[in-house]
Amino acid sequence: MDSTAVVTPPYVGRPLRLEPFHALRLNPRRVGDPASRRLYARPYRAVTARLSQWQERGQLRRDADPALWLHEYTEAGLTVRGLVGALDVSHRASSPSDRAVLPHEGIHPAQADSLADRMTQLALNPAPILLVHRAPAQVRTLVRQVAATDPTDDFVDRNGQRHRIWAIRERVVLDGLADGLAGCQALIADGHHRYAAYLRMQAREPGGAFDRGLAMLVDQEDTPLFLGPIHRVLSGVSLDDLAAAAEIAGAGYDVGDRAAAMDSLGPHTLVATDGTTWATLKLDLPADRAAVEALHDDLIPALGRGPARIHHHHSVDATLGQLRRAGGVAVLMPAPDVDVVLRVAAADRLLPEKATSFQPKPSPGVLIRSLRDG
Repeated sequence: MDSTAVVTPPYVGRPLRLEPFHALRLNPRRVGDPASRRLYARPYRAVTARLSQWQERGQLRRDADPALWLHEYTEAGLTVRGLVGALDVSHRASSPSDRAVLPHEGIHPAQADSLADRMTQLALNPAPILLVHRAPAQVRTLVRQVAATDPTDDFVDRNGQRHRIWAIRERVVLDGLADGLAGCQALIADGHHRYAAYLRMQAREPGGAFDRGLAMLVDQEDTPLFLGPIHRVLSGVSLDDLAAAAEIAGAGYDVGDRAAAMDSLGPHTLVATDGTTWATLKLDLPADRAAVEALHDDLIPALGRGPARIHHHHSVDATLGQLRRAGGVAVLMPAPDVDVVLRVAAADRLLPEKATSFQPKPSPGVLIRSLRDG
């Protein structure tokens, strides 16, 4: 297969299950410390011995009893809270209505294979993938009840994130959460390739620890992740090229000043600039289509030439900085709407690469899953 090919990872089927697991937890002083990456360094097969050494030195803790975890983290005033558990990936969806987990971006098979090989050698899920959903009332009530109790741990890491975690072991709470989550559907917010790696590992060795992969499930209605834009710089493209493409694609194209263009940026309007001239591109989008789809499916293919390369940036300043260094045209994107992303995923479509940016992500090391514990 072409190493550049992008494919849709398989769909995990319902029920959506997050199961308790034996957690490994870095010492709070180690969370967010770049030096902690040494734990996962090559050779990967030596990681098990490294884990034992870190435990002996008090740098890593292993919980003797399995638990489902509630993890709350706060960064720059934004608090996110989610359930962390071992996601059951052992069964595939039999129909669109049976899907428990929805990807919205494609994956490169070779990259997923490499991650699967690495996690197999590590015998770890080093960090959870991020899933978002709208929790039913039963789940939201139970999560809030747990969050109202004293946490198992409460600390600020080396990155300045505050973490509070609760170990959930009470059978009545676990059963209530399992019942409430069973019929849910979750969207992958971060970790498409790790999700695909989980599925590859499970297919290779079904029936054991690889039937599950570490995941954090965030209620997007309760403590939502922020969904921000990812802007583009199209190298080797001029504004005249883009104007001609807009005419072919049926998009409105207007030139104005920077302030007016930026004020117009929104779900149906892109802003383009070569650093001197500013323009808006107005798109006619149905309710289930994102602006980034129109850019990549309609406008870019209609260009008479290029782009030679597409650069991606999370901020306007970084985008304009790239434009000054390399030239071309910057296309400033609106933040995607979560409902639109859900509709795209439910319709079996993939968004272009780097279409979404869910933030903030938790610092790694708060909760790790060992594959040797089942």
